[in-house]
Amino acid sequence: MTYTVTVEPTGAEIEVEEGQTILQAALRQGVWLPFACGHGTCATCKVQVLEGDVEVGDASPFALMDMERDEGKVLACCATVESDAVIEADIDVDEDFLGYPVEDFQGTVTKLVDLSPTIKGVHLKLDRPIQFQAGQYINLSVPGVKGARAFSLANPPSAADEIELHIRHVPGGAATSYIHESLKVGDELPVSGPYGQFFVRSSQPGNLIFIAGGSGLSSPQSMILDLLEQGDTREITLFQGARNQAELYNADLFTALAEQHPNFTYVPALSDASEDGDWTGFKGFVHEAAQAHFDNRFADHKAYLCGPPPMIDAAITALMQGRLFERDIFMEKFITAADGADEQKSALFRKI
Repeated sequence: MTYTVTVEPTGAEIEVEEGQTILQAALRQGVWLPFACGHGTCATCKVQVLEGDVEVGDASPFALMDMERDEGKVLACCATVESDAVIEADIDVDEDFLGYPVEDFQGTVTKLVDLSPTIKGVHLKLDRPIQFQAGQYINLSVPGVKGARAFSLANPPSAADEIELHIRHVPGGAATSYIHESLKVGDELPVSGPYGQFFVRSSQPGNLIFIAGGSGLSSPQSMILDLLEQGDTREITLFQGARNQAELYNADLFTALAEQHPNFTYVPALSDASEDGDWTGFKGFVHEAAQAHFDNRFADHKAYLCGPPPMIDAAITALMQGRLFERDIFMEKFITAADGADEQKSALFRKI
């Protein structure tokens, strides 16, 4: 049985199969609904049911209170429909969002690269090209692990049939442990995507600042490669943070890009360079490198931040102290089980 759900205020109509959540159906038909965790605990995907029979599903009582349930509110990531329905969602789709529908793919591992002692590069040949915007992510299913895991795409959209992922080994993490310890070239893994609203706002003027930490480099790498391929003439500056030189991966790639493109600047920073006696670059945290490079003046820029929560928080503070405002800063935090989030990174890239 299939039901029609109308999404207000846009009037978009989606076909929802029996047992399928409203969010799953919407994303697979190119209709954007705001969401984050994807499993009923954060309340980002809360919508109002205006008409029809909708089953609440496995929504956390903390994310959807009894009073809200009585008022006809549901979480789109958990809710299923039992009739045609009309819902109202808080939709704020960016004009630069292309809205590629989520699809399923089969990926074959073609290459595994030790990028650093803790980060592995995983290359997957897909059964057909995937359409996505630079900065978006995919969900990857791992054998023996319940639930898909989200990983940002590091390749540009022009390389759409073989994707590149940067995957940090999370101690105790079932999925990342399998990938680092057991995954082999030739293995096949299910992939779905694209997801997320982390992408360059091309319609907005201003030079670009990218601040990345750890495997959070993946999204900025995709975005920068795409911008340079497209011949974007804005000034682009990448600040990459790592603890030491061993963890500072792909530095050669960005050094070469800076030599080839006059409008691209690469600034690596090491927060713990005490044992790197030959290091001549910036010593300190990556947000401090940005402050030093721009003399703490960031006005008239757009900033894109990707990495662990402490890095994101420090970078936001630094940028706002340097006269950059909420409308100019976009971010994605990489949250794992170690951060208390069930080994999920945020599925929603949103402003502060």
